Amino acid sequence: MTRHVAVIDIGKTNAKLALVNRDTLTEIDVVTQPNRVRPGPPYPRFDTEGHWNFVLAGLRDFHARHGIDAISITTHGACAALLAADGTLAAPVLDYEHDGPHATAAAYTALRPDFAETGSPRLALGLNLGAQLHWQFARDPGLLARTAQLVTWPQYWGHRLTGVTATDLCSLGCHTDLWNPAQGALSSLVGRLGLAGKIAAPRKPSDILGPILPAIAAATGLVPGTPVACGIHDSNASLLPHLLARAAPFAVVSTGTWVVTMAVGGSAPPMDAARDTLINVDAFGAPVRSARFMGGREYEVIRHGESPAATPGDMAQVLRDRIMLFPTVEPSSGPFPGRQAEWTQPEPQGGARMAALAFYLALMTAECLAITGADGPVIVEGPFAQNELYCAMLAVATGRAVQRAGSQTGTSIGAALLFGPPARPVKVDPVADPQHRPAMQAYAAEWRGRVGA
Repeated sequence: MTRHVAVIDIGKTNAKLALVNRDTLTEIDVVTQPNRVRPGPPYPRFDTEGHWNFVLAGLRDFHARHGIDAISITTHGACAALLAADGTLAAPVLDYEHDGPHATAAAYTALRPDFAETGSPRLALGLNLGAQLHWQFARDPGLLARTAQLVTWPQYWGHRLTGVTATDLCSLGCHTDLWNPAQGALSSLVGRLGLAGKIAAPRKPSDILGPILPAIAAATGLVPGTPVACGIHDSNASLLPHLLARAAPFAVVSTGTWVVTMAVGGSAPPMDAARDTLINVDAFGAPVRSARFMGGREYEVIRHGESPAATPGDMAQVLRDRIMLFPTVEPSSGPFPGRQAEWTQPEPQGGARMAALAFYLALMTAECLAITGADGPVIVEGPFAQNELYCAMLAVATGRAVQRAGSQTGTSIGAALLFGPPARPVKVDPVADPQHRPAMQAYAAEWRGRVGA
């Protein structure tokens, strides 16, 4: 019986290990560490060995305390590992925020497929995985020949646990330029990059890669034969519990470093690639209309390391004085790209700043939902689900029911459900009708008018 699932969750900001009880759909143990990027040479790269030691130690401790029946994996997107013939890394794993791909941006833009083929917008830095690969192969002419297989980021960790290589549909479908979601197949870019035959086999996230290697069992104390799921992109992990439990239309807002809105059902307005809309691919291989902005990063930038609680008085002041933050704090992403953030008046301090920030993030989220044609209830996953002002303004701005999921990590429950549907629905809490709805409606309407939403 698969009761306790250890979920490896490598997010852009933090690496986490969560132990999920599938009977109760709760996280019974969670440990985290910062996802520190190591400097070059040859370029800023993810700390694969640091993460690996963290994962092994966490698996050992969790198993000693609770017992582990299975392992699942979820990670951020825009990331892959290039493996040599012996299974080791052919090159360090590039941080997608490195600006190196700018050097070959023009050539890559001419090479990549159209949005109509991939559902993937042209993004900055290395946010298109294809752009990373194009730059890496250009700067290191021998790398392509050294590369035996490419595995997407969840499956890199699965490979280290099982020795089996794969990619997953969700990670391939996450603005990589490498996937054609309409056809459910690799895109024309794969051949153009010289990677034909080198992309590890695409699999469903719920497929079992295999049992853990004997060396992993010895290092962690886990039972030999412990199964490892193929793994899933993190935003799609947040979506999965609701796909299993709800009928369309509805939308899920996955929050973390990125805020990703995913519309299941609803209308189908034209997708504007210039506004950071994209087609994600869900755990079953189906296309999902999505939009996003770097909301978690924007939250950190604006709060300046402080997090004072916003009082009712702070919220009232923000509404009364129309203290507003306009987009975009991280101008390379989101529905208002290229704009520079500005305040309507000198930047507020303390709780007033936190209230205005919550409203800004909610209104940006509402715009993402609107441009993808989302309809029905909105479920907020991840850290922003605990932000009451954010959820209240999101309910006002969308005019629809908003519900908050209770998961600590936002993704671990969904990743655990790769081992089968839940016996009960994931717990969500409805957001109460805000006491100051008319004032919040007026605030939202003015914000939208001033930003041209």
